[in-house]
Amino acid sequence: MKFVLGYDGSNSAKEALEVIAKYATPLNASVEVICSREGGTSSTEDDEIQKAREHLAFAANSLGEKGLSVKTRLLVRGVTPGEDIVNFAKDTKVDAIFIGIKKRSKVGKLVFGSNAQYVILNAPCPVMTIK
Repeated sequence: MKFVLGYDGSNSAKEALEVIAKYATPLNASVEVICSREGGTSSTEDDEIQKAREHLAFAANSLGEKGLSVKTRLLVRGVTPGEDIVNFAKDTKVDAIFIGIKKRSKVGKLVFGSNAQYVILNAPCPVMTIK
């Protein structure tokens, strides 16, 4: 089995690390941890990429210490993180997606969108959300 964890370093993403380990360990599933950035011309892009790499390293160490087979990927493909996670899941035929969710108001979702909502509605496999 193969699981994907959408990881951004947030508290909910760290909670998702614990949950995915509980599911992956007894199933001997491999875990791919992905961090997605839209990319572009932002002057802070290099800093964002470096932070994403640090987040991925933390996730890989955390899951590796639990004896799981882990791969990490930093995706900068010009699409939203939600689209990246769904496309990655389709391309690699994963068995389940795990994502941490943040509570947002309806207005916040309208203005900023919701990557979690996109994943839940468009994923080709089951999605577990962790808050």
